[in-house]
Amino acid sequence: MTSYRVGVDVGGTFTDIVLLGSDGTIHSKKISSSAENYAQAIVEGLAEVFRETGLRGDAIEEIRHGTTVASNAILEHKGARTGLITTRGFRDVLEIRTLRMPRMYDLTWTKPAPLVERYLRQVVDERVNAAGVVERALDPRDAERAVDALLAERIESIAVCLLHSFTNPAHEVLLKDIIRRKAPALPCSISCEVLPEIKEYERTSTTVVNAYVTPIVARYLRALRKGLDDAGVRARLLLMQSNGGLTTDAAAAERPIHIIESGPAGGVVGAQALARARRMPRIISFDMGGTTAKAAMVEDGEVARAHEYSVGAGIMIGSRLLTGAGYTLKVPAIDLAEVGAGGGSLVWIDAAGALQVGPESAGAAPGPVCYDKGGETPTLTDANLLLGYINPAHLVGGALKLNAAKARDVFTKKIVKPLGMSMERAAHGAHLIAASNMIRAIKAVSSERGRDPREFALFAFGGNGPVFACGMAQALGMKRIVVPPSAGLFSSFGLLYAGVEHHYARTFRRLLRKADSHELERAWDELSQKALEQLASEGFAEKKARVRRSATLHYQGQTYELSVPLPDGPIDLAYLEEAFGREHEKTYGHRAGADEPVELVSIQIVGQGLREGASVPARVRPSRAEPAPPPPRPAYFGSWIETPVMRRSDLARPRSGPLIVEEYDATCVVPPGAKAELDGGGNILIDLP
Repeated sequence: MTSYRVGVDVGGTFTDIVLLGSDGTIHSKKISSSAENYAQAIVEGLAEVFRETGLRGDAIEEIRHGTTVASNAILEHKGARTGLITTRGFRDVLEIRTLRMPRMYDLTWTKPAPLVERYLRQVVDERVNAAGVVERALDPRDAERAVDALLAERIESIAVCLLHSFTNPAHEVLLKDIIRRKAPALPCSISCEVLPEIKEYERTSTTVVNAYVTPIVARYLRALRKGLDDAGVRARLLLMQSNGGLTTDAAAAERPIHIIESGPAGGVVGAQALARARRMPRIISFDMGGTTAKAAMVEDGEVARAHEYSVGAGIMIGSRLLTGAGYTLKVPAIDLAEVGAGGGSLVWIDAAGALQVGPESAGAAPGPVCYDKGGETPTLTDANLLLGYINPAHLVGGALKLNAAKARDVFTKKIVKPLGMSMERAAHGAHLIAASNMIRAIKAVSSERGRDPREFALFAFGGNGPVFACGMAQALGMKRIVVPPSAGLFSSFGLLYAGVEHHYARTFRRLLRKADSHELERAWDELSQKALEQLASEGFAEKKARVRRSATLHYQGQTYELSVPLPDGPIDLAYLEEAFGREHEKTYGHRAGADEPVELVSIQIVGQGLREGASVPARVRPSRAEPAPPPPRPAYFGSWIETPVMRRSDLARPRSGPLIVEEYDATCVVPPGAKAELDGGGNILIDLP
């Protein structure tokens, strides 16, 4: 009997579901997201797949899920009522922050409201110094007073973050014991368990975010589990983490900080796997859906990761070098850049009479005007429809019919007439503006990281990614575009390539040249043991588990660090210093002299659960038959050109543009002068002149 693994990605507009059989068969479904209860769309989508295919719930062995539930709770300020206990004198760390300004010279910018209001922040009179020495012991009566004060305010979750607890957690452990005794059912986040690392604001913010979303994520996962069980799907549920690894639903409910940015991670992991399989050393993944577009870098087969990022900062519309707008999370995550440009992005005219696209989106409801669900503001999808790039009768395999006449009427009234230009110029202008906004994201993960985008291939997916990819690549001087199979559902498909991972870190400050390699070895071994114990509890014991070591370092006196991997075997401090120097030069264009001391800041371990055999077959077979291609239609490439419309299989031999490839879940636009063909894995390869 064929068994199936399921990938589910919930976006702002659509919920994408992919079922991959052990025989390589793929069943897919794309349905509108249910914003009030995201679990509902998942259960209903699976039920539709079962009706269409005749499958039953017991054929599903595993469900892998990327979710935006946690990030939405922060964006909408709909998390739990959270209390914070901290050291006297540090009550306002959440509001003082790091004084980073996301908008230069903007005196009107205001910091986002703290997730814990000031009256819900209690202080205790204790002090541990940076060396871990207790200078003022915590009085248990003072600790009980702080806990009782918060419980009286009917808090739903509690965070504890005391000064320097990463060096000596005794006082935090005492507070945890008191909370457990007084309110055993209350979710409790302790910084020495959540993030035992240096930097006071980052540690406090990360611990508070974990406490803020824990009840929300736990409720969502319980509702999803119940819905799946009621539908007869009792398969194991795994959640995609922000770092690109999978974790169990139980672990995600306890440490939801690791799934804050789980939504976009699946596509990047899938792109990484296909790049390795096709021996592409450098790619930039570009994922454009209905609401946002995301870019990430894969170099030498490894995904670029950040050790700190902000959530709830709104859409990134400028340089990644300007930070501080959101709530900081100091946990590993795929290094993503995001812009507010998707199919649902609103097209509008600003007060100065200039055409703008996004960042606001029409979302799933009412959606673009052409969806005919009540939308009255033109969107990017309406513009692409008017340019001939999208077939009004083919979206989602024809399940979603588009009203082209209504899109034309609204676009004429709100954009064309006020600007005094032709329909095609206005629509093409919106298309180019959106592309220029998204190019910022690609530059943010490449040139702002010291990498030349011309040396990379552009790996495009999402429902709208292949529509824009060629134009963006041309503007950046990139020569090759890759469009994977099931491009519009690729974030879900990418989940199936991911492996179980757990990340651990601790602060370990030492000048590298004076460090004791045996002490370092013991510290890494302690973290490795934690990772192996966690993996063993999930069924990955002995040869099914692997640990990888890394370290963050900087030149003494620097504020920010760079991460470098450490090979297996005895620790070589000279190798570590040289590896850091190479990474510094690659990122910033220079390295310090040999007399400049390098400081080790923290150590990390990644524990990986190894699956037997390949996670995805080398060749997959979509169960949905390709329909006959529609006749050619006019498409706008600076002028109207009668453009052939093809199926993916028609590219078995090379074809020259212009041409449009239509599929169930995505449309790919190949401009004049470009050449497109299929490779051995079913990917569309597009070479630009």
